Amino acid sequence: MRKIAIRIDDVCPDMDRTALEKFERLLDEYSVKPLIGVVPFNHDRQLKSENCFKDEAEFASWLNSKKEAGWSIAMHGCYHTYTSKFGGMFPLNCFSEFAGIAYKRQKKMISRGKEKLKEYGINCDIFMAPAHSYDDNTLKALRSGGFKYVTDGFGLGPYMYKGLKFLPIAMFKKMELKAPAGITTFVVHTWEMSDSDLEEYEKLFKEQRERIVDYDVLLSAPVGRRNGLTMIPELLAANLKRMLGKFIK
Repeated sequence: MRKIAIRIDDVCPDMDRTALEKFERLLDEYSVKPLIGVVPFNHDRQLKSENCFKDEAEFASWLNSKKEAGWSIAMHGCYHTYTSKFGGMFPLNCFSEFAGIAYKRQKKMISRGKEKLKEYGINCDIFMAPAHSYDDNTLKALRSGGFKYVTDGFGLGPYMYKGLKFLPIAMFKKMELKAPAGITTFVVHTWEMSDSDLEEYEKLFKEQRERIVDYDVLLSAPVGRRNGLTMIPELLAANLKRMLGKFIK
């Protein structure tokens, strides 16, 4: 039976807190501890809302309360802006904050973001790339910055690649729910969730609780290993999902 962990993207002080709280209440009701991806310096207007945290102090307090409650925390890029038209090693999208950018610039952004999270009281070693896009320079900068995990990739479970532990996400949710084994992650953007989306997750938590695991279970799950050749199926799968997404739209 495929196990499912939950990750919440786009978490920042100026996000829509009302939308976040709706999903947060659902997670608390069913005792699900997710991964949350924090944007250190949000420059993405799409993520900004009037229904936000009062200030950074309030956000930091909330963030630390979640850490104490057992939630896992990742750094979600640096500014959450897209400065290149390159999908990188996991091309679910053809734009990126990191992929295609010079190493020194990437290293600086990763270092700056990590320092910001430290100001919030969070010492982070999990990285979540905006748009799921990263390249060799990103991985090199992450290793240099003390990161150990990347929440991305496809597969039956975590794998080691270039000195980092990759924590896979779901390619198609319905397909994952029919899979007989393994562990993966469902990706949530609370700011674009509808009431029907919330109902769908409540149904999942209620009817298939045995499938849902806290994110730290994924962090500690056994790992496989990959090299350049064994990454090819993932590259093809990411391209396929991107093309199917365009077709559906």
